[in-house]
Amino acid sequence: MPANSIGEHLILTTCGESHGEALLGILDGVPSGICIDMDAINREMARRRPGQSAISTPRDEKDEVRIISGVFEGKTTGTSIGMMIKNADQHSSDYSEIASKFRPSHADFTYTSKYGLRDYRGGGRSSARETAIRVAAGAIARQVLPEGVDIKAYVSSVGGVSLDTDYTRYDLNKIESNELRCPDAVKADAMRALIMEARSSGDSIGGVVTCVIKGVPVGLGEPIFDRLEARLAAAMMSIPASKGFEVGSGFASSCMRGSEHNDAFVEGGRTSTNRSGGIQGGISNGMDIYFRVAFKPVATIMKEQETIDIDGHSTTLKARGRHDPCVVPRAVPIVEAMAALTLADFYLIDRMTRIKK
Repeated sequence: MPANSIGEHLILTTCGESHGEALLGILDGVPSGICIDMDAINREMARRRPGQSAISTPRDEKDEVRIISGVFEGKTTGTSIGMMIKNADQHSSDYSEIASKFRPSHADFTYTSKYGLRDYRGGGRSSARETAIRVAAGAIARQVLPEGVDIKAYVSSVGGVSLDTDYTRYDLNKIESNELRCPDAVKADAMRALIMEARSSGDSIGGVVTCVIKGVPVGLGEPIFDRLEARLAAAMMSIPASKGFEVGSGFASSCMRGSEHNDAFVEGGRTSTNRSGGIQGGISNGMDIYFRVAFKPVATIMKEQETIDIDGHSTTLKARGRHDPCVVPRAVPIVEAMAALTLADFYLIDRMTRIKK
């Protein structure tokens, strides 16, 4: 699979840079006859777009999706769906200083080392701006999935402020009730205070996004090397700034005994607990799928830092530009989009397999 593509049957290929003319995507493998809800796509884009609150970058992008192929009279034709999102609010001059310097913990050094040159304007291809086209594709993928599949992600941690790991304690319908996209209003206020404190000091802060997926049919996943959790992990770890992934009980399971961790089966094939996170043997078991994605603090900060220039000489850098002090609130729709693309891919593969049988 080419490096700029993801998926096996439902394949998304993207191109575009932070300060280029536009972001482009081709979504191949969508069946014909699916009614495309553009309002649903635009709602998802509005959740990811910059400039939506005081805790995000002030870059002003409308992120309007233009579908240029694969849809006729509101329905998919079965051919590849082409999408375009114009970039409108680039301030490339903000990045003139880093043209010859490497931002610590950013992709500047590795891109230059690998390719011999880089687009330093906003990070070019390595910028999280690229994820806008993923959210558009993910909104289409949601419309491919069978009715009843519900994907909801939320901010479960910022810095040292964390929610309980048991997602059933929270009303997930309240996720969009605040700018943090956190279902606990009190914790959301505390998270916001941490983010604003980091911003005011020219710093950034990390966090965790939890995703819960209900209504997933049994049987999605292709062992051995195409396990559902492996593909979900790959999708989530492809998101800029992601640094960790765990499904179900995750790392906590390493401290348990089998008698504590095993999910006992009950009548109907369900389980009395769900420490497996809805996936067993790499295949969905019909229970809720839930996982967590850890995001590091944004690498570009307004504090002076030690670094090197393109000639390898020591220097210092104080970045400029418009950046999120914390990525997790805007990462929520990206996590959902990547989950939708992964599940829709497996759903189409499973449907084809069952037809063949």
